[in-house]
Formats: sequence, C-alpha cells, structure tokens
Amino acid sequence: MPHWIDTPTALDAHLRHRPARIGLDTEFVRERTFWPQLALVQIAVDDQMLLVDPLAAGMTDALKPVLADTAITKVMHSASEDLVAFKFTCGVLPTPLFDTQMAAALAGVAAGIGYQKLVERIAGVALPKGETRSDWLRRPLSEAQLHYAADDVRYLFAMHDALETRLREAGRLQWLQDDCARFVENAAQDDVERWPHLSLRSAQFLDADAQRRLVRLLRWRDAQARSSDKPRSWILDNELAVGLARNPPADRAALQKVFDAQPKAPRKLADAVWNALGTPLPDEADAPLARNATDSDKAALKRLQDAVSQRSAELGLPDGVLASRRYLEALLESGRWPGALSGWRRAELEPVLAPLLNPAGLAPATPTG
Repeated sequence: MPHWIDTPTALDAHLRHRPARIGLDTEFVRERTFWPQLALVQIAVDDQMLLVDPLAAGMTDALKPVLADTAITKVMHSASEDLVAFKFTCGVLPTPLFDTQMAAALAGVAAGIGYQKLVERIAGVALPKGETRSDWLRRPLSEAQLHYAADDVRYLFAMHDALETRLREAGRLQWLQDDCARFVENAAQDDVERWPHLSLRSAQFLDADAQRRLVRLLRWRDAQARSSDKPRSWILDNELAVGLARNPPADRAALQKVFDAQPKAPRKLADAVWNALGTPLPDEADAPLARNATDSDKAALKRLQDAVSQRSAELGLPDGVLASRRYLEALLESGRWPGALSGWRRAELEPVLAPLLNPAGLAPATPTG
C-alpha cells in the first residue's frame, strides 16, 4: 500500500537514512500553462512507495536535498518533462540520473519504449492504463489514482537492475551515464531555441526577409509564453505568425484588421506583436534559412542515414539511437558535429561518416555545443 506524504516531517522520516537509489516519477498538468504544474511526486524507497503531495506547505523545499543528493541515484523513465517540472517547482534537478528508457535503447531492447511496455517485457507484469488523463491537482486523489501513481515507480528498481546488468556486460554503462549527465545539463541550461523558424515546415516557403521577421515573432512569443506561463499557441499560433511574417501589415491599424479577422488572434497583445514584428534582432542576419531540400541534399542525407543504420545494426542498437535525422541534417549542413553527437557517438560514427562528409566539400568536422 502506498504511503501518502503531505508534510515535510513525514517525508524526512521516510528518507532519514539516505538510500543508494530511489525510483522517481511525477504527475503534472500542462494543458493551460507553459511550465508544468507539479501535482504529485512518486518515490520508491526500498520496498515502499511514497506519494508526495507537492501542493502541501513546505514540501517542495523538503524535496530539494533529496533531489540534489549526488550519492542517491535517481531511477526514472523518460524523464525529460519531469526534469522541467522539478526545475520549475523545486528549483533543482535530480542527479545523478538513470533513465530506464534511455538504458533500454542502449541495451538494444527498444528505442523510445514506454514504461508499461518495458515493465511487461522485463518484469512480466501488465499494468493498467486507466488514469493517464486524470486530474492530478484535485484533492483527495482517488484510490485508483493512488495505485496507478504507485505503479509508476513500483518496477523501476527491477528495470534498473536488469538494464544496468546488460549495459555493464556490453561495456555501455558509461555511454548511459554520459547521456544522462548531458540530459540533465541540457535541462539545467534550458536555452531558448535560437532559430525557432527552422522547426516550422512552412518557413521553407518564405523569402529571407520574411524568415527573419518570423524569427522575431517566434522569439517574442517564447519570451511572452514563459513570462506569462501560457502555452505558446495561446500567445500566437504558428499559422498567424507565418502569415504576418509573409505579409507584414503596413501599419498598426492594418494589424488590427488582421487580428479582427482571426478568432484566435491575441488582440490584447497587438502592440507587443507590432513592436516585435518591426524590431530587428541584433543577430538575425546570422539566421540560417529554412529551405526545401534539393535532390543532392536528399541523396547526401540518405548516404549518412544508411551508414548510421549499418553501424547501428553492427552495435545492436535500435534505429534512431545512434543519430537522429535532425542531427545528421545539422552535421551535413555545417560540417560541425552537434553536441548531441559528441562523446561515444562521435567515436562510433566519425570513422564511417567522415569519408562521406569530406568529399562533399565540407569544412573539417569540429564539435559544437
């Protein structure tokens, strides 16, 4: 039976003797906010399941020393959004991290496998999915919610033991440790995307000036979403942003007419949108242009993908683990190794990719952050 923890004193009592590892998960709500609202923290300690109420007074401060204790390994599954929730709510990130989803990929089990499927594969237990869309901010939580939440950490130690053994036998435990450390470091930096237009397919159909205007709008949107704690799409949706970048209004009155014709337009933010659209950014001249790939580009990318696929097969890694299409495109575009392909990945890939990159006339490959 899980233990409901709603006072710092109760949490301290269960964690007075620091364990070597804890299983860790969260439930959060993010439909109406930019930042995830932490609603529940599940902690597995030995054979106990602690359900910690972060809405209780003083609880987020009580969690900090446990999350930051580097002597305690935090076993989590697919931790990316959990890390954001902990950073925003508690001001600290759980480290060191052992992510069982990442471990399963490096162990050759599967890439991007969900918690329930991995539990079934390793522990032979089929978990129910009934509470995935629950309101986790309500109090009290139902019995079904409590059991579902406890199950999210109940099997983390079994997966940790099995996957760590596989990785150690394969000589890949350091690979996982490096990946997890980079994962936490990236979450700590939380860098705003410098060139957000590149992720919008429609940006490829804009000329250079329009793409620069789009960068202005998307960067403003991101800053506004963060400061107001609202989803980006609530601030300015992609379609309207692209339309304004393509056909900028002649004046403030013309912008108002555009907004009046758009049900989802941010009318209260019209002045801010007008200023963002017309104010050049100091670095926008450096913005890479989103463009349609040529036949030559596609052929070069295909050669890299084939080489990566072959090397992945040799290593027994699932597709996409060694290098994703996104990072191969970045490597092909600049000739520089993205930070995500540094370390052990570069060591495995450079011997097979360098002969394909250099004949294309690219600069010698150097690492980037």
